[in-house]
Amino acid sequence: MRALLAIGTLATASLFQRPAPVAAPPADAIVGRWLTADKSGIIQIYARPGSYEGKVVGPVAPPRLDDHNPDLALRRRPLVGIVNLRGFRYAEGAWTDGTIYDPNSGKTYSCTLRLPGPNTLTVRGYVGISLFGRTDTWTRLN
Repeated sequence: MRALLAIGTLATASLFQRPAPVAAPPADAIVGRWLTADKSGIIQIYARPGSYEGKVVGPVAPPRLDDHNPDLALRRRPLVGIVNLRGFRYAEGAWTDGTIYDPNSGKTYSCTLRLPGPNTLTVRGYVGISLFGRTDTWTRLN
């Protein structure tokens, strides 16, 4: 009878255990080169004092100009070299409060970045609140 009571107690206790929390990645885990979802560009994400940024460093094939930029003076610059991720701050496992520039539309959106795995980056661009937006998945390049 005692054995049955002990087993019942253990079974009941296990129902109330919560899974161990998943450790958040370190802030610099985002640093590196990332292939965009459509595989048309490579973005280098790097740390700046107090924030993270990213710029286009790799093939935008065929080479393109920033021809949708709302600033007419910038429409003749090549996309390679532009900073398209700005102002990200790390907190609680995500990089938030940043913006992403979309060269296909010439628009800048609020953005949140997350690392669901060491080689996968989710990029959520949105207007206003995160509910109204789009998520892309980028892949880390070694």
